[in-house]
Amino acid sequence: MTTTLTSSTIKEEVQQGAEDVIALRRYFHQHPEPSLKEYETIKRIKAELDKLAIPYEAVGETGAIGTIVGGKGPGKTLLLRADIDALELEDAKDKSYKSTQPGLHHACGHDGHTSALLGAAKILKQHEADFYGTIKLAFQQAEEIGAGARQFVEGGFVEGVDQVFGLHLDSSVETGKIVATAGPTNASCDIFSITVRGESGHAARPDLGRDALLTAAAITVELQSIVSREVSPLDNVVVAVGVLKAGTRYNIIANEATLEGTVRTFSHETRKFVLEAVERIAQDVAKAHRTTIEFKNYDAAAPLINHPTATNRAARIGAEIAGEENVIKDNEKSLGADDFADFLAVAEGVYARVGTKNPEDPDTWFGHHHENFDIDERGLAVATELHVKYALGYLNDL
Repeated sequence: MTTTLTSSTIKEEVQQGAEDVIALRRYFHQHPEPSLKEYETIKRIKAELDKLAIPYEAVGETGAIGTIVGGKGPGKTLLLRADIDALELEDAKDKSYKSTQPGLHHACGHDGHTSALLGAAKILKQHEADFYGTIKLAFQQAEEIGAGARQFVEGGFVEGVDQVFGLHLDSSVETGKIVATAGPTNASCDIFSITVRGESGHAARPDLGRDALLTAAAITVELQSIVSREVSPLDNVVVAVGVLKAGTRYNIIANEATLEGTVRTFSHETRKFVLEAVERIAQDVAKAHRTTIEFKNYDAAAPLINHPTATNRAARIGAEIAGEENVIKDNEKSLGADDFADFLAVAEGVYARVGTKNPEDPDTWFGHHHENFDIDERGLAVATELHVKYALGYLNDL
């Protein structure tokens, strides 16, 4: 049985289910699992979808995509996404829902993302007769290592999707506020490694060796010229080397060295240019030192670029939920990455943020990936309502 669908009706239904969403969040928080090992997490998600009579397909070993078909007839297809993995980090807080898994912690809010989408799925299923088109519910594994969204994209699960919508809880934004910022909001993430190969020898006769350590050090220094001399100063770019390993003994010329680093950019064009520059400089420096290199790169995430039309819709709905004064349309860009960008690379859409910082509760002020991370659970209702109203508004806007 369905009720007449109005904005106040939806808000009322969200509030009626708020405690269930909180309970789900606390369950997932107590039972975190790392990327690509979310076996029990996805099992619980599937059980919840079964309760709601929402059919689903497996995506990889630990992902799933559910489908709700609107009863009003054919229309557009919208994908709603929640990431489900946790972090390899101790949960240091003293709460009843503290992680029961040593060394694992939902310290980025994915437990909240999952429970909010399940809460939204319940309401959307109850109102399937009230919308056109199709809603896809993506419960995505392995966001933290940039390996989950591509399983949905490469598996064809985003084919035919007209728009994608996702959200992230944010401990730097006050509860009750919603972020909807158009354009680039999160940087790409590439993780590169450079293996330098030289020739060992006695340190007393460096002329007889080919120093891989010296080459690696020179590459590390020269890579800094990319940002300072090859990219516009108006373009935000990071090229950082975090690991340099070389040598076995103080008096032996190192015959091998390894660098590991990251590139972060806010456009597909700059990303391509900078990655090519990293490899070019490494090759040229190695040649100058009579050594060779092997360059490898792991594509963890594309730049996350919100489509303006979708962002405007999210901002309008956010204002309806929280008030115009509580919608942030010019949030500062983050050099942190999120593989929701992989969905946005193949379908237009928007990635919003929902505040979970209670000014009166310091326990909710810790940054993401901190061992004391926690959320103001009132933000879960806002996230649930945003999912529901975005979906219904988009699909019924013919």
